[in-house]
Amino acid sequence: MRSLDLARSVCERFHPGLLKELDQIPYTDRERPGSPVIDLFRIHGGVGLLIPEEYGGHGADALDAMRVQLALGAVSPSLVAAVSMHHFTTAMLYSLAVKAGRLTDEQTALLRRIVPDQQVMASGWAEGRTAQNILKPAVTARPVRDGFLLTGAKKPCSLSRSMSLLTASVAIHGDDGEPELALALVPADAPGLTVHPYWGNDLLAGAESEEVRLEDVFVPAGMVVRAGADDPHRLDDLQSAGFVWFELLISAGYAGGALELVEQVLERERGSVAERASLAVDMETAVALLEGVARATGPEPGDEESVARVLVARYAVQNALPDIASRALELLGGLDFIRGSGPAQAAAALRALAFHPPSRAAAAEPLLRWFGGGELVLA
Repeated sequence: MRSLDLARSVCERFHPGLLKELDQIPYTDRERPGSPVIDLFRIHGGVGLLIPEEYGGHGADALDAMRVQLALGAVSPSLVAAVSMHHFTTAMLYSLAVKAGRLTDEQTALLRRIVPDQQVMASGWAEGRTAQNILKPAVTARPVRDGFLLTGAKKPCSLSRSMSLLTASVAIHGDDGEPELALALVPADAPGLTVHPYWGNDLLAGAESEEVRLEDVFVPAGMVVRAGADDPHRLDDLQSAGFVWFELLISAGYAGGALELVEQVLERERGSVAERASLAVDMETAVALLEGVARATGPEPGDEESVARVLVARYAVQNALPDIASRALELLGGLDFIRGSGPAQAAAALRALAFHPPSRAAAAEPLLRWFGGGELVLA
């Protein structure tokens, strides 16, 4: 398909040879625990996609990044789910780094090492709590001399076994008892940080989404990003930018899996002309919606309109993908289903988009308020 061919060409421009190497690995091996896909991503310069050029990265814009995700999602749902976490983390941190004074010298020096050392950054925002508020972390940061001691767990945490750095949302409890949201930058080899099995599903098993436990892990004060009197909106801006990037990238990744199934239907000329055209139109509608959001996403996508726009696209794509994948599998036929599990696994993996925060139920009231002219406040 034209849109997938374009996505592949963009991916090849940023990561030459990556798609070819991934395609040489059997699908089930790409998706299993211990899969080599994350290592291949690192070897082919994947970590620098959204990192600004002045920090050694590619400095890709939102449209190119979205297309890279489409291409990777077409070959490995596990890989694209995992690297979405790295990419949105780099996007939000470097959005602060490019402005003087918004990060400490220590934090900026760390970010300058990410590309040269090809460090993968895991995102520790989720904590595996039902109906949780993602902006109120359960991991606590207890002030001690020269820093903080972190205690708690992040689960599931993709890239948990490949990460060089964990970026973890934490709650700093001050003397008044009110928690302060902050972001801690924790080396993967820090004493007290351990990784434990958590993911029990065969789908997306290559994403390394395990539990990361923190038991009195010391983090220097200079490695904790906080708001302050000099920059009271630092954390708000970081969260908003990261939110927009995450929703766009994760949606594009799953859309890539559906796009590959539709491409198989068209290449094999399965079903009638009308059935194939209908399927392709629905798929291209989802892709066009994501492209529109990407084109409207500037270098600082932190405003309410950007958040609302990307949520609308995410839920529309989330609605469309299961039906598209189901129709594609039906048109591919029973023999294709019998001969290999790849297409069926890819179709099933697409449903995981519904499980990424915020859930549709959690966002319903805030979106209705926004549609009616009010503020968009996500809990």
